[in-house]
Formats: sequence, structure tokens, C-alpha cells
Amino acid sequence: MSDDMAKGGSDLDRLFATVRACTLCAGVLPHGCRPVLRGSRTARLLIVGQAPGARVHASGIPWDDASGDRLRKWLAMDRTAFYDESRIAVVPMGLCYPGTMPKGGDYPPRPECAPLWHPPVLSALSGVRLTLLIGQYAQTRYLGDRRKATMTETVASWRDYGPAYIPLPHPSWRNTAWLNRNPWFEEELVPALRRRVAEVLEG
Repeated sequence: MSDDMAKGGSDLDRLFATVRACTLCAGVLPHGCRPVLRGSRTARLLIVGQAPGARVHASGIPWDDASGDRLRKWLAMDRTAFYDESRIAVVPMGLCYPGTMPKGGDYPPRPECAPLWHPPVLSALSGVRLTLLIGQYAQTRYLGDRRKATMTETVASWRDYGPAYIPLPHPSWRNTAWLNRNPWFEEELVPALRRRVAEVLEG
């Protein structure tokens, strides 16, 4: 390893340690702070989701739940490949579990998180060639006014956002009905997603 590569790795390690020690939202997070993110300078694929759920908060492992199982199915990827930080980075919009609303479902990602931490983290992840934008929060931040009127329309227009981005719905069980109403997603987008991810990771 060159001195520059070693220095780059140590800089990223220090940045990630700083992020993981963040307590900015300690006063409003019902379950406390546990920022969850992964990655390395060699990672070529970045996954930007919403925020950790209860199970991920407990384990500290991103997408370590049923939603992650569905996402890995979409990617045709096993857990070993998915958690290879040298190839895949995971940086959610909210790094900590925001808690669950009284009527079910998690609260939105904390709004302080992405503006504070995404710029330095994504700048440090200099090897990224493709970013998966999962859900409306990630799509709003990274597509801006290129976004369509609805999440469905944005995902259906996925070809408009390449080669840097692919917008996806959240793989939560709560979106099963959406998937049933939109069969084009698994018939058209998922095969293209798998091809594009393979190109990025293997190219």
C-alpha cells in the first residue's frame, strides 16, 4: 500500500470515527444516538437509504433486517458481497434510528444529519461510481428539481438519472402493495439494476 493510500484510509477512519461519535440529536432521539454507516475509499457503489430501523439500531449493521433481505434480492447479492466495504458503502439520510410513530412506521430521518455529514463523507468516498437513492428523502436531496411529482414517477423515470444514480422505492414490507401495483419495477428496473451494479463493481 502506498503512503498516500494509507493516509487516505486513516483520514477516512478518523472521519467515520467522528461521525459515529455524533450526539447532535441526542435530545430528540428516543433510543439514543448510534450512527450507522459503512464504506471505504475503494467502494464503487453507494447506497443512500432513509434511516436505520430498530433492528439495525440494535445490531449496528445497516440493512440487517427484512428490508435488507429484499434489497439484496433486488441486487441478486448475498450478505457476504453486500457487506464488503471495499466495494459497497452505505450512508443513510439519517444515520440514527429516529424511533417509531404511535400509529406505526418510523419517524422521518432527522433533518440535521445529511446536511452535516453527507458532504464530508461522500467527498471521502472518492471511488463511488453509482449511487442507489432509496426512498423519497434520498431522491429529494440528490435529484432536487429533477425529481418527478411522485416517488412512483421518479422511479419509473430511472433512465433519466444515469449513469450516476438509480432511484428505488424503499424495500420495506409496507411497500409490498406498491410493488404489486407496479409490476414493471421487478420486470424492467430490477434486471437493469443488477446489470448496472455488476458493471460498476466488476468494471
